[in-house]
Amino acid sequence: MIIKEAVAALGALAQETRLQIFRLLVQAGAEGLAVGVIAERLGTEANGRLSFHLKELAIAGLVSANQSGRFVYYSANYPAMNELLAYLTEHCCGGTPCGIDVVPCDPAKTC
Repeated sequence: MIIKEAVAALGALAQETRLQIFRLLVQAGAEGLAVGVIAERLGTEANGRLSFHLKELAIAGLVSANQSGRFVYYSANYPAMNELLAYLTEHCCGGTPCGIDVVPCDPAKTC
């Protein structure tokens, strides 16, 4: 990951609603959630504001959208999330190995 990608991802997550959405999608697994379900779980309306936040997360590469019939499902981009976490912890402990192995999240398993 390059610094511009990390800044874009962190910038997208640096907003309360988007962080809530991303955490919800990470917990939902690879199948993701329909926009209406996301809105329901957040206690909000499935409107332009929610679409804006989802779009910002997609532009940052943290989520992807898939249309199925008339519904749009969003899911977390686990490889991008793992890459961001690895980037943030790449040189922890003053550049010396700190003995903590970064275990990437596998959406097929419980993280």
